[in-house]
Amino acid sequence: MRTTTSVTGDASVRDVVLIGGGIMSATLGAMLARLEPDWSITMLERLGELAGESSGAWNNAGTGHSGLCELNYMPDPDNGSQAEDIARQFHQSRQFWASLAAAGDLTTSFINPTPHMDVVFGEPDVEYLRRRHQRLQGSPLFSAMEFSTDPAVIGEWAPLLMAGRKPGQAIAANRYAAATDVDFGALTTELARASGAQVALRHEVSGLKRGSDGLWTVTGRELESGTRFRLRSRFVFVGAGGYALKLLQKARIPEVRGYGVFPLGAQFLRTENPEVVARHEAKVYSQVDVGAPPMSVPHLDRREVDGVSALMFGPYATFSTRLLKHGKLIDLFTTIRPGNIVALLAVGLQNLALVRYLVGQLLASPSKKFRQLARFYPEADPRDWEMVQAGQRAQLIKPDRKRGGVLMFGTELVTGANGTIAGLLGASPGASIAPSAMADLLGQCFPRDYGRWAPALQQLLPSLDTADQGKVDAALAGTARELGLG
Repeated sequence: MRTTTSVTGDASVRDVVLIGGGIMSATLGAMLARLEPDWSITMLERLGELAGESSGAWNNAGTGHSGLCELNYMPDPDNGSQAEDIARQFHQSRQFWASLAAAGDLTTSFINPTPHMDVVFGEPDVEYLRRRHQRLQGSPLFSAMEFSTDPAVIGEWAPLLMAGRKPGQAIAANRYAAATDVDFGALTTELARASGAQVALRHEVSGLKRGSDGLWTVTGRELESGTRFRLRSRFVFVGAGGYALKLLQKARIPEVRGYGVFPLGAQFLRTENPEVVARHEAKVYSQVDVGAPPMSVPHLDRREVDGVSALMFGPYATFSTRLLKHGKLIDLFTTIRPGNIVALLAVGLQNLALVRYLVGQLLASPSKKFRQLARFYPEADPRDWEMVQAGQRAQLIKPDRKRGGVLMFGTELVTGANGTIAGLLGASPGASIAPSAMADLLGQCFPRDYGRWAPALQQLLPSLDTADQGKVDAALAGTARELGLG
């Protein structure tokens, strides 16, 4: 990583321009640096630091969406396909990080061993969790999952959950002990350094245009000086989070015609009280509220960020027309086009339960929000906790012939102009599956080079044979060892 104050006046043609200094751009840059060490890479970031938006450590819960305990990935307890797919992709992320760590390109300070758990209350949800556990026990990626309805056992796993809880309540929990907490902000900075990219901070991109020679012209403004800049590149990746759709629209690629976004923000309660934090060494998920979007699964998380140990509980949904935490109130309106109005209106009408949920969250009093934490942690003291604003997510809206539009709660890779431009839209699971998402991008955008890259990619991102327990155990043990987790 070579930080520069300006790219103005540089007429050289880049091989790659990465727009946005988050985990996706940094992952792609680090991957390309290993595959094509002679390529020139420039990363443009509008803020004065990398990972200042959703990749920032306090702007997400650091869960590493591993599919282990996020119940929204398995609403049907008898169908574990999505949970297994995300678990596989997350373990490929660990393999990628471990490969870079073994080569000395990453430290392991960004990742910490932290068990993942579920806790549910009431007989219907207890039965759901039992069936979910039984279904996943047959999968090598989940075979180490534990299940219990014994309050004493659950209290050993997570003391805060049971202290002060009234006896006789139906409760169940499961636990995967070999899970992690990930500081995606620190990881982003390390990956950007490993990429060797020229990093230009406080550079805001406003235009993308492909010339008759096939090269992209990237234009924008240096925010400190107000000077305009202009770069040319053979390939452009738009990893700009909530601004990705807006920039892809400016590029005029037909692949995003009719697409829209729906912004959702989040708040968390956070405590750094050492006596409280010391009693909870897990990330504990539960069931989502009725009408809530899937990413609103409540969880009580142990966090380790820059030497600070803390607990976070949430999320509490917020709404703003900003598409980034540090965006502008007009952001959402800049993405509206004649071609996506039908999809936007259709999604609004189809998701009235979501609208009611958002209104309820926005109107909820601090005491009502705190009662949600007290359901997890009965002895919680309001004086220990503060409300903090997390990142802003732009959920993808896709046109649909039958329904007009569909609100998507995942991530989608979009490529255009014969693979010379690509962008990632949507949110969760996002950062956790960045390496596999970027490997897919390479296959779609560089088909002529992909075969030549395949051996090196196989070393960086070994495939995980989830049908073979021995191979899975060896892979997990290997990544744990390289990442200092076991």
